[in-house]
Amino acid sequence: MSLITKWRPFREMQELEDRLHQLAGRWNLPGNGGKESVALAEWAPLVDISEDEKEFLVKAELPEVKKEDVKVTVKDDVLHIAGERRFEKEENGRHYHRIERSYGSFERSFTLPENTDSARLAAEFKDGVLTVHLPKSPDAKPKTVEVKVA
Repeated sequence: MSLITKWRPFREMQELEDRLHQLAGRWNLPGNGGKESVALAEWAPLVDISEDEKEFLVKAELPEVKKEDVKVTVKDDVLHIAGERRFEKEENGRHYHRIERSYGSFERSFTLPENTDSARLAAEFKDGVLTVHLPKSPDAKPKTVEVKVA
């Protein structure tokens, strides 16, 4: 399988820094005044990619994301999954003491293998999981060639 994710080292460093800040807030370490920090972090949904003889299958976890807030496109042989998980508004009398889940816009991109038929792409959204079916091109099926040894 040759789906490739673009490496973004600065984004990874920012995610690591955000996690360290969350840990510092959780443990009430010196330097944060004994208070937990409350911040909204950027997020990227977790993705599983699998393959069988007929297709590639991409599954993305999108809890509490509405179907209409997700966009799936293919451009220049790259699959793009984008959307947004919106933060709940504070209600009268309700105050948040801790926010650990991440909110905001997200985008994931994956380079499609050469044997993918992107014109027949299909996607479904059920129970907070986006499933994208990427059928393999019928021309790209491996052929068995018998080699005679003399």
